[in-house]
Amino acid sequence: MRLTSLLFVPADSERKFDKARSIGADGLILDLEDSVAMGNKAAARKLLAGLIKASNGKRDWDFWVRVNPLDSGMTRQDLEAVIGSGLTGIILPKSNGGQDVSMLSDMIDPLEQAAGMAKNQVKVIVVATETAAAMFNLASYAPAHPRLAALTWGAEDLSAVVGSSSNKEADGTWTQPYQLARSLCLFAAANAEVPAIDTLYADFRDPEGLGASCRISRRDGFIGRLAIHPAQVDAINRAFAPNEEDLPLARRIVAAFDENPSLGTIGIDGKMYDMPHLKQAQRILAAMDQE
Repeated sequence: MRLTSLLFVPADSERKFDKARSIGADGLILDLEDSVAMGNKAAARKLLAGLIKASNGKRDWDFWVRVNPLDSGMTRQDLEAVIGSGLTGIILPKSNGGQDVSMLSDMIDPLEQAAGMAKNQVKVIVVATETAAAMFNLASYAPAHPRLAALTWGAEDLSAVVGSSSNKEADGTWTQPYQLARSLCLFAAANAEVPAIDTLYADFRDPEGLGASCRISRRDGFIGRLAIHPAQVDAINRAFAPNEEDLPLARRIVAAFDENPSLGTIGIDGKMYDMPHLKQAQRILAAMDQE
């Protein structure tokens, strides 16, 4: 499973789905939440069930579905429509903490079993910062539930909750409350020992700005990014791709520690590498499926 680029697609648009699946994203997020009007939810579920079944085994990307939040009264209907062979996992919006992952998993369990899938085969990515309560419960994702694949964050719903007139400075950077949310998501993911995925970059007509923002994300520790438009996928993939020096050095670091398991520090080309370097090297290789 690769999580570098995850592209949102409205679950009620087969045309947009057809376009998106050849874009080169690591995963498509078919959205049953914000992208679909209330009156179209039932039709979107029916369409989505067919798309999942038709694409099973015929793709090089992962199939994710963003369901409606647990307090909407629609989550179970969403899950009943989409759980089955071909589905990679669920995006859970507006989660208040780790207990919501457990609640969602309890809903998935019988559907997964009925579909003949292995237990915990359906993974979950949590949007972890969209409610006020969520901000106080980020530590609750550890220890990670077996379904938990990653944490990501969002600012728009949180802005509405706290009444922000804007979540951006004049130069486009996040204001302080949302810088805090971003940072806490990153730390929560590390605490749960799962990847952190950065949130959307809203201006899909600004590839240069997106690329620069992604390079900052990668520097800070995020392993990928959500995309709101197909035009963003290439810039995200390029920004998070290891450079020419990353992979060879990562392989050498991992190999050196494998050959010397009793050592806590290894010298390579006159430089010393210890356990944090080993963990980073393992992350680089895992991101490229090269461990």
